[in-house]
Amino acid sequence: MTKKHLRALLVVAGLALTGIVIAFSPEAQEPEVVDTLGAVDISAPLAVEVAELLEVKGRAPKTGYARTEFYTSWARVDGCDARNRILARDLTNIVIDDGGCLVLSGELRDPYTGTLIEFRRGQETSNAVQIDHVVALSNAWQTGAQYLDYDTRHAFSQDPLNLLAVDGPANQKKGDGDAATWLPSNKPFRCEYVARQISVKYKYTLWLTLPEKEAMLRVLDGCPEQRVIGMEI
Repeated sequence: MTKKHLRALLVVAGLALTGIVIAFSPEAQEPEVVDTLGAVDISAPLAVEVAELLEVKGRAPKTGYARTEFYTSWARVDGCDARNRILARDLTNIVIDDGGCLVLSGELRDPYTGTLIEFRRGQETSNAVQIDHVVALSNAWQTGAQYLDYDTRHAFSQDPLNLLAVDGPANQKKGDGDAATWLPSNKPFRCEYVARQISVKYKYTLWLTLPEKEAMLRVLDGCPEQRVIGMEI
């Protein structure tokens, strides 16, 4: 398949998945709520093919990086912030406050560790579940995001494609690691994890480092039919 044909397929594939998320265009600060989770669309391109479209370069300097270069607070849609929308998307058996937004409790089958986490909102308990940027902000900064305008970086930081509710300690251990330095301990999830990273990097025209690409391809070698996830080009 040529790059021209694959890019055409990416456009056609779109977002044909199920689940409640917030979809963002790189130009928009206020996202639109659409449907993008669930079974992967079998018409979507293979993750390994899309990985080959990504540029491979060394890391740019981290100079100038700050979280505020991406966002200062979670984006809100109809008064509900992105953190609570992701919690509502990824948790089950959720209890929401009377305002219809704030997730008070629920259960998370953590994709990173495979464990079941009981979430309870509170000063001492909320951090048990954190919202992870699948492609870390610092990693993005060093692989092209510093050359994007602020609105695009903001969209990247709030895009549900790049957000997952996960185990807090696992998220802290990951830090700003890429696939070459950190992968989920839950091995069955690794294929989807790197496919999601590839999808995000393609969507926002970020590049891969050589070790990062090699690590991704090693994972995908065990799941060659893995498709890209939730891409809207």
